[in-house]
Amino acid sequence: MDRLWAPWRMAYVAVERPVGCVFCQAPGDADERRRLVLYRGETCFIIMNLFPYNGGHLMVVPYRHTSDLVGLTPEEQCELMVLTRHAIRALKQAVRPDAFNVGMNLGRSAGAGIEEHLHQHIVPRWHGDMNFMPVIGETRVLPEALLESYDKLKAAFDHIGMPQP
Repeated sequence: MDRLWAPWRMAYVAVERPVGCVFCQAPGDADERRRLVLYRGETCFIIMNLFPYNGGHLMVVPYRHTSDLVGLTPEEQCELMVLTRHAIRALKQAVRPDAFNVGMNLGRSAGAGIEEHLHQHIVPRWHGDMNFMPVIGETRVLPEALLESYDKLKAAFDHIGMPQP
């Protein structure tokens, strides 16, 4: 049997689950790199997923703690989409994906891992990135350590500047 050696992956598996809402805590920390915050807007922010589906998996999250998409203010709705577009621009520059999955899982039955705080996923995709590992082995293989990806993406966000409405 072949073995997949990825010792850095233990950091994902062994992480202690925080008490409270991770999305409410993240933007309040000045250490953006530690919290994986890439961009702060007026009503929403962009953060990397600590347990990514694929390399470069980002999320756009309202600052306000809510699970109600229908209850977002017009400003939150607008910035959620503007920052989604901004994240896609940065990902195109930094990691050059072939395509994207963009969406939300609203509620536990829909697959939400953190159902109490709304967030939009942006997952970069490459031709052939779905192979036997996630299907049969129930294991995702990420080609780069999370903080290395953060540094690359942060540079792209800094380079492209402010999002345009």
